[in-house]
Amino acid sequence: MKIAIGSDHGGFPLKEVIKPFLIKQGHEVVDFGTDTMDSCDYPIYGELVGEAVSFGDCDRGIAICGTGLGISMAVNKVPGIRGALCTNEFMAEMSREHNDANVLVLGARVLGEGLALRIVKIWLETEFAGDRHQRRIDGITAIEKKYLK
Repeated sequence: MKIAIGSDHGGFPLKEVIKPFLIKQGHEVVDFGTDTMDSCDYPIYGELVGEAVSFGDCDRGIAICGTGLGISMAVNKVPGIRGALCTNEFMAEMSREHNDANVLVLGARVLGEGLALRIVKIWLETEFAGDRHQRRIDGITAIEKKYLK
């Protein structure tokens, strides 16, 4: 799977832990930055990750900031993105199984590395259940289209 990843300075250390984990599992990783701990703005990186997934350049994305809140808001402004801020394994599983989340959002300052890697693993391995859940995804898409006029 080709995975877009991006973070602001608050998420940078966790991003640098997740990248080799993804590569070790056989995924291709496209890093959209940031590349330092210098202060920067999370909307830039949320948009880049969201666009890569929305445009089909990457299969899924991972976006990280300090809490996950700001970058979650940013990534979800990109049409076609269903970014899920997950703080535990159950949320990761359900975001994929029920919501077909295509971007995982993490808060580096609220998760330990071990938990974050477990969340990433579960999120990547869980398939969308479809069926009645597709109707709900279609509803989300209808809302998005209504406001994209």
